[in-house]
This record gives sequence, C-alpha cells and structure tokens, in this order.
Amino acid sequence: MIRPEEHTMTTHHRHDPGAATGHAGHEDTGTHGQAVPHAHARSALDEDHQVHAHGQHAGHSTAMFRNRFWLSLVLSVPVVVLSPMVGHLLGYHVPRFPGSAWIPPVLGTVIFLHGGAPFLRGGLTELRSKQPGMMLLIAMAITVAFTASWATTLGIGGFDLDFWWELALLVVIMLLGHWMEMRALGAASSALDALAALLPDEAERIEDGQTETVPIGALAAGDLVLVRPGARMPADGTITDGSAEFDESMITGESRAVARGPGEPVVAGTVATDSTVRVRVEAVGEDTALAGIQRMVADAQESSTRAQALADRAAALLFWFALGAGILTALAWTLLGSPDDAVVRTVTVLVIACPHALGLAIPLVVALSTERAARAGVLIRDRMALERMRTIDVVLFDKTGTLTEGAHAVTGTAPVPGVSEGELLALAAAAEADSEHPVARAVVAAAAAHPGASERRLRGTAFRAATGRGVRAQVDGAEVAVGGPNLLRELDLASPAAIAAATRSWAERGAGVLHVLRDGQVIGALALEDAVRPESRAAVRALQERGVRVAMITGDARQVAEAVGADLGIDEVFAEVLPQDKDSKVVELQSRGKTVAMVGDGVNDAPALARAEVGIAIGAGTDVAMESAGVVLAGNDPRAVLSMIDLSRAGYRKMLQNLVWAAGYNVVAVPLAAGVLAPAGIVLSPAVGAVLMSASTIVVALNAQLLRRLDLDPARLAAAGEPRPAERPAAAAAS
Repeated sequence: MIRPEEHTMTTHHRHDPGAATGHAGHEDTGTHGQAVPHAHARSALDEDHQVHAHGQHAGHSTAMFRNRFWLSLVLSVPVVVLSPMVGHLLGYHVPRFPGSAWIPPVLGTVIFLHGGAPFLRGGLTELRSKQPGMMLLIAMAITVAFTASWATTLGIGGFDLDFWWELALLVVIMLLGHWMEMRALGAASSALDALAALLPDEAERIEDGQTETVPIGALAAGDLVLVRPGARMPADGTITDGSAEFDESMITGESRAVARGPGEPVVAGTVATDSTVRVRVEAVGEDTALAGIQRMVADAQESSTRAQALADRAAALLFWFALGAGILTALAWTLLGSPDDAVVRTVTVLVIACPHALGLAIPLVVALSTERAARAGVLIRDRMALERMRTIDVVLFDKTGTLTEGAHAVTGTAPVPGVSEGELLALAAAAEADSEHPVARAVVAAAAAHPGASERRLRGTAFRAATGRGVRAQVDGAEVAVGGPNLLRELDLASPAAIAAATRSWAERGAGVLHVLRDGQVIGALALEDAVRPESRAAVRALQERGVRVAMITGDARQVAEAVGADLGIDEVFAEVLPQDKDSKVVELQSRGKTVAMVGDGVNDAPALARAEVGIAIGAGTDVAMESAGVVLAGNDPRAVLSMIDLSRAGYRKMLQNLVWAAGYNVVAVPLAAGVLAPAGIVLSPAVGAVLMSASTIVVALNAQLLRRLDLDPARLAAAGEPRPAERPAAAAAS
C-alpha cells in the first residue's frame, strides 16, 4: 500500500547490470529533489575551528592592504615632490611656501603609522617568535628611516638624514607587493563550511503516523524520518521501511548508486536517488560519519607542514646581514674617531638594506603565475602549493570523476552470430529510449554514436519497467527486453555460449552486464563501465616522462580499479579505500619519503587533499574538495596537472633569479653604504642608493614579465612531454 506522504509522480524500473559489481540495479525517476545548502547544522567543531590561510600575513586581508596602499600612495606624492634629494636627482627646484617644510614630516608620520602598521605588527610578531622574515626587515628599515628623519627635522644631532621620501616610497611599494600577492592568492574559505552544507536544513520527522518538518538540529537518536527521492539524509540511521538506491559517492567514492533496503545503514549527506524510505535515526551532529570527515579535514589542515615562503627565507638572511653590517659599521666608524659618520653610515645601511626589489620579487612572480595559471584553467588558492609542485614525486589521482567520467558508458558489445553490433545497439536503445536512468542514457548515447545503429532509427512502444529486472518495449514488431542477470533468472535463460566468454571477462574486471533479448531469446550483451577520460592516458604518460610517479586511489572494487590502472599504465593502485583510508594512504606515501600531490573531486577526497603537500581539486567536483585544495582545476582535464608542474618550475626559477638580483644589490650596496671604500673616496650616498634600488626594482619587474611567454596549454604539454629519466620506479600494485 502506498502511503499518501510517499506518493511521487515517478516511472519505476530497475536494471541489474551484474552481480559481479554488487550492483543490484537502478530505479528510474522523473522527480529529483534539490538539496538546500545547510545553514543551521554547523557543528561545534566547525564553529570553533579557524582556518588560517597561508599567505594571510598575520591575519591581514586583501582589502586592508589595498586601502592602505591607495591612501599611502596619495600621501606620498607631496612627500616625494617636496624632497630636496628627489629634486636634486630629477633636476627641478623644490617649491617652498609657508609650512612646506612640515608637509613631509606630517604626511610621512601618517604613512609610517597607518601604511606601515601591518609591517610593524608583523615585525613584532616575528621578533617575538624569533623567526625574522620580510616583515621584520621592512619594519626595521622604516623605523630607522622614521627616527632618523624626525631627528633631522627637529635638528637633533646635526645630521642630514632626511629619509621621508624614502620612507614613503618603501611603505607604498611594500603595500603594493603584499596587495598583489594576496589578490593573486585569493581569500581561502573554509572547507568545513562546505562540508556542513551537505546536510539539509530540515527533515521530515514522523510521529504518530504524521509527518512534521523540523530543523535537523531537533533530531535525536531514535527518531523516525521520511526521506523522499532526491533528498539528502539528515542523519546517520537504518532503513526501517522501503528501499532506494543511494548516491554515496561523496562519502565512499563508489561511482555507482548503492541499493539500500530495510535493516541497512544509510549515512548523513547521501542522496536517495529514486524512492522514498523511512529511516530510524542512530547518530546526529558530531557522531555522524560526515562529522568524522569534517574532523579529519580540520586535523589534516592543521597538521600540514607549512614551509616558510621563499621570500621570507631570503628576508631572514638579509635581516641578519643588514643587522650585522649596521653593527660593524657603527663600531668601525666609532673606533676610527668619527661618531658622526658612524651614525650617518649606520642609518644609511639599515635603510637601504631593505630593497624594494625584494618586496616585489615574489609577489610579482606569484601574481603573474596565478594569472597565467588561470588562463590555463588552473586556480592557485595557496602560494605554497605553487612552490611545492615542482618537488612532487607522486601524483595520487582519485579515479571516479577525475581519471574517469564518473558516468556510465557502453564499453563493449557482444552480439550473437547473425546479429550485427549496430542492430544490437539499435534495439537496446529503442527499448531504453523512454527511460531517464543514467544506464539508459548511456545505451542511447552509444547507439547514437554507432553508424550501424544510428541509421536504423528504431522506435519503441508500450514501454514498461520491471523493478530489479529491466525494461521491455515493442520494437520493430518484436518484444525487446534489456536487463541484467535477474532478468535471465526470471525467464530461466542462460547466457549463450557465443557471448559467455565476453560477459565473463567483463564481469571479472568489474563491468556491469546488460543482456538484450528479442522475443524471449538472448541476442547479445552490453558492457557498462565508468568511462575513462580520453585525456587521462596522455596525462599519466606525460607525468611519468617528467619523472613523476602516478598512483590511483578509489573506493571501487579491486577488479574495477586494477582494470582502469592497467589500461592507463598507473604505477600504483589503491582500491576499495574508505575516506579515512584515503587520508592514511597519503600519509603512507609520505612515510616512504615521497612528496605527494592529491587530485580529487569528492567530499571523501577532502581529508586527503588537505593532508597532501599539494591538494588539487577538479573544478567540476564538490565545493568541499575545492575548499580543501590549494589548487583548483577549472575543468575536468587531468592534463592540467602538467600545467601546474611546469608553471611551478618556471615560477621558481624566476623567484630565484629575482631574489639573486635583489639580494645581489644588497651585497654590493650595503658595504658601499657602510663606507668600506671610503678611504678610496668611494662612498654610496643615500641618493645613489635610491637610484640603484629603483633600477633593481625595474629589473625584477621586467624579469617576472617573461613568465607571460610560458606555454601552459595542457594538450601541447602532454603531446610534447619531456625526456624520460633513465630510471623510473617500476609499476606496482598495492592494497
């Protein structure tokens, strides 16, 4: 008896493509519900956990750097124009009017306190943590410039150390560099929010035979809930009445819907695809499997090693170099009996030790790299992912939806003698034409692509479905039936010897098998599998040619995984892997000393994406996968990973070149500013130092622009390849 609340306008039929895969069939429906993003069921863990995106510079935002940059830029214009040193360099007469002498000090102080505040706070943080980096180097330079300039303005000590213009430009350029960097990286949002959004806002709870809509936060263990077709499970539980096929791919990674009936468990976040079921709630909130994945993502994000950025490492070395040079300069000139020179030389050293080029060296490369990557369909969300990709030893691909299409496709046909392949496909497609099920669509698509089938243009009538067995229709004056082993058992038929060998090999590799019958006689069989993306083979081959091992991980059955792995030439296969094991497989690879890039598209991939040195999400995948990854591929082409590797290597070369140039300036300028060659009459004045800094900045900018010439087209990269290393680890399979 159909209960009123369970009635839906559906057309039911079910296939059983093959017992070898454990697939009990599918049921067609014309009504598909939409899951509503969850807004109220966020766990306490989600509320408390704070994701600290890399590159956020002590919690500062992109907008903050942008706003401070524009204000500081406007204020710096009169400071620079009214600077006698700049006027002398450019050959113009500095305008003088009442109060003009106080404009640079006043505006310079605002620039120092407002524009320089992020660097002062960041420098203090680095000082407290005893990890000097870029922030401390900038803070030291602008503080010394600020102090010396005020001393000169107030006539203290009698020194001519007017660095207001240098202070202003240094703050402006450093704000610009950090703004460019953070804008390129983008604001990283939380994967935990995306996980919580998998749950519906409300559930239909059944009490005394009546249904009532309640927030899922009101559910408790023992409650009975109604789950309609297309709706997501609000909690973990056990089916008490009804049966349906559940899309569990976001939890298990299994590409096919799984049949669940009375007494079987169902998991929060999974989708009942075809029928209404009643479920007894067993776990809610923090006790659900989805919450467990949420905790794993949080743990993995927190435990991921976050290496110090390349520019920060260079800045740390430069800080100690500048500090040491400043101390030596002060001591040397003091011992030589020239305390005035000791002050002037030391201040000059400390100010010019922070070159503008170093502040722009990395941000420029990052900004251009992310722009070039975006044009190639690669979104860089984490700067460190860009740096790490060049060191990757293993790329671990999720199978379903990444290397494969994640959808059914006819991959084999076996007609009996006397029946052509085109005729078999045409008859099967005509019988399936009125169904909306993915399997039916795969059969119809295969027939449309086959010349011998498409030209027949057969149409079926009197369509009807038999739950768990298949479909029937009248086609060209005959009754045609399409179904799996259950259909043959119902009719007490056996697969003909002429096609038995083919169907056996299909089943052994995990393919689903559909038999096609005409007037009660088997005329052939079709194999259905998750189709391999045509780009996957080129991606695997090109990665191996670059000396990178390729591994595959999946929740699918071992025979399915190994068949795909063998087809693609995968080096290592992990099959029948649950979500928590995906995370542990990444750890296993890392324990072997490997640097791992994980490529996936599902919720079940999120912990592994967060755990890997580089997490790469397929853009067509779930929000959770994308939020957990440092890199997002805008399309479904796995060859885009090649773009990431080549970009990382080219970008790293540019970073090194820029840092060498920027640091090289200091190696030359600092000793000259310290007065090493003063006995020979060669002394680097602040004016000349400013010119050299400007030249260094221009060289760095032009060098970074050369990245625009890099070809990142995935198809061309896969076709060109690179010379294969002499030795590469042999292919292996692991459980």
